[in-house]
Amino acid sequence: MAHRYPPSRRTSAAQQLAPIARKRSTLIPMALLLGLTPPLQAWAEESSAQTLPQVTVKEQAAGPTSAYAGGQVTSGGRVGLLGDKDFMETPFNTVGYTEQFIEDRQAQSITDVIAATDPTVFSNGASGAWSENYSIRGFASGASDMSFGGLYGMAPYYRTTPEMFERIEVLKGPSALLNGMPPGGSVGGTVNLVPKRAGKDPLTRLTATYMSDAQFGTNLDMGRRFGESQQFGIRFNGVYRDGDGAVGAQQKKAQLAALGLDWRGDRVRISADLYSSDDRVNGVTRGIGLAPGVGVPKPPRPDTLLNPDWSYAETKDKAAVLRGEFDLSDSVSAYAAVGFSESDYQYSGAMSSQVLNSAGDFETKMGQLAFNVKKQSAEVGLKGRLYTGSVKHQWALNATHYSHKQNDYGRRFVPGPDWPTNIYDPHWGSAPAFVGPHIAQTEVRLASYGLADTLSFAEDRVQLTLGVRHQQVVSDAFNPINGVRSSRYDESATTPAVALLVKATEKMSLYANYIEGLSQGKVAPADAPNAGELFPPYKTKQKEVGMKLDLGEFAHTFSLYEITQPGSYQAQKGEHFSFGGEQRNRGVEWGFFGSPLRGVRLMGGVAYVQPKLTKTSTQGAQGKQAMGVPKLQGKLGAEWDMPAVPGLTLNANATAVSKQYISADNSLWASGRTTYDLGARYATRVAGKPVLLRATVLNVTNKAYWGQPLLSSLALGAPRTLSLSASVDF
Repeated sequence: MAHRYPPSRRTSAAQQLAPIARKRSTLIPMALLLGLTPPLQAWAEESSAQTLPQVTVKEQAAGPTSAYAGGQVTSGGRVGLLGDKDFMETPFNTVGYTEQFIEDRQAQSITDVIAATDPTVFSNGASGAWSENYSIRGFASGASDMSFGGLYGMAPYYRTTPEMFERIEVLKGPSALLNGMPPGGSVGGTVNLVPKRAGKDPLTRLTATYMSDAQFGTNLDMGRRFGESQQFGIRFNGVYRDGDGAVGAQQKKAQLAALGLDWRGDRVRISADLYSSDDRVNGVTRGIGLAPGVGVPKPPRPDTLLNPDWSYAETKDKAAVLRGEFDLSDSVSAYAAVGFSESDYQYSGAMSSQVLNSAGDFETKMGQLAFNVKKQSAEVGLKGRLYTGSVKHQWALNATHYSHKQNDYGRRFVPGPDWPTNIYDPHWGSAPAFVGPHIAQTEVRLASYGLADTLSFAEDRVQLTLGVRHQQVVSDAFNPINGVRSSRYDESATTPAVALLVKATEKMSLYANYIEGLSQGKVAPADAPNAGELFPPYKTKQKEVGMKLDLGEFAHTFSLYEITQPGSYQAQKGEHFSFGGEQRNRGVEWGFFGSPLRGVRLMGGVAYVQPKLTKTSTQGAQGKQAMGVPKLQGKLGAEWDMPAVPGLTLNANATAVSKQYISADNSLWASGRTTYDLGARYATRVAGKPVLLRATVLNVTNKAYWGQPLLSSLALGAPRTLSLSASVDF
């Protein structure tokens, strides 16, 4: 079975002339076809055969959402309201991962994909946490801030199995202008998930999977197009996985049913996506903390579970999204999208833990939480092209809406004594019964209006993008007993952006941008003299310069940036709550991707970030490095198609991470680490059917290390894990 990777991003003149050369191969030497015009004319005059028609060869670049050389990333992707853009014409740092890369990674979450080779994305490496956990450019990004086809709130709430997506796109840095404000306020970057569509060829693919120690699963992927022009398409994905994970006493279960429908007319395109998913972990990885004066202990065996085996976290999600696009003319198009989703979550297990001494004794407080959240999301917009003299304008305007209603249940701490045990030999009692009183009710509404214009000069070699977005945030909290509103937040803000891109050569683009992010402002707590005071949405500001180098089949990106994020704080309990903190991240990045040699694919890079607390009231934290962020990351993913064994590909990954501070005064830290992954895949045919076998070993050396999770100080990284899969196309 041939590899599905395209050989090059662009088609050469020789490749376009090949069909003609084959037709005339008995009469014309290939050298004449490649430019020896006088002999060709002489031959034409002497021959009685039909004269070869004139051929005009034009180099055609692939579309921005098609695969780049090597097939692992796309040549571009969606850039918010600016639409789909080639990465060489995007004045921001972006990357889009292809369906093929997702499959070859045998990924079970979005983090498995975006943190594999990108040095700007950091993950603590833990297995079986209650939520995906990653940061981009040194700022935590919430899984609930992922967008689904450009709409916030439609992706699964805490963890997303990626089989229903054909692309996973990462835009690095704040993006308020481009996408509107993320509901959770993530500012280091945004992730957009593009659902699968039926291709021109019928597809029926069955994949069986195994992951150590005893987790088995299957995935059915079917796609068909119908109609005289194949205008109607159906794509279905079904997933089921269940069994014991590599961490002791931890079980993982995932179920997904996703349906993608689309209709393509001459001027109208309509699509609909529906899915239902269920993600459950028994034996949740939540993390532990340290009592005052206790140092960071040596990590136990990497397969140790530091939470009761009876603990669990389960999220059930379902959503429906409808999108339509209409070309009003050759230069103006309109679009609209609307989506509805619902998530139900329940957790029972550790809420906080403290290691008490160097021997590893620790105590745990248990808690139980649940919520139901219903979300609505929509956008409508216009985009088009026009000229004013010699200046070309690519303009866009849109409006977005997001709202959710959430009800919370449970008890943050189960009454009773703490649960004592030891990190090197943990033992637990029986599970308490789940008790879920109604404890909170909130409603949030976000509305925004954005306008952008890209002005192109000098035959598109200089492009200036200007834009602005106005955002309104309304949040209400209600008494869960009587439904009376207890507080209200109603604020708005305007965020501008400017970006410049210069095509210095055919292979090099230089860019610079200033763009802002937006997060919901805080409310002063009840114990502050200014209790209830509402602070306006705060703006995170990014300045960035960069260079992109496209060598045709291998590309490099370089970025230098500064991001400043304001913050609120209360110096001590009972004192005035103010808004004057600040974290400043300065960083430099180098990334690369593509196929530098025939049969070889490389992707990775190096990133350095200095996440400094420039304004804070926390004693000893002023000027220190922000917690949970490594200064330095280096990643390399490599693949080699072995010439001696057609169909066999070997692959390897290496990840090197510097230490991460886990205390505000930088006195405690999780040590740096280097981990390695090895794998292979083999493409063949069995009974005439294409078969693809994959095998991967993560953390080959079974290295034990600490990483910092959400809401805690330390969590164990995943142990050595074996993944196997076999795919058959019928």
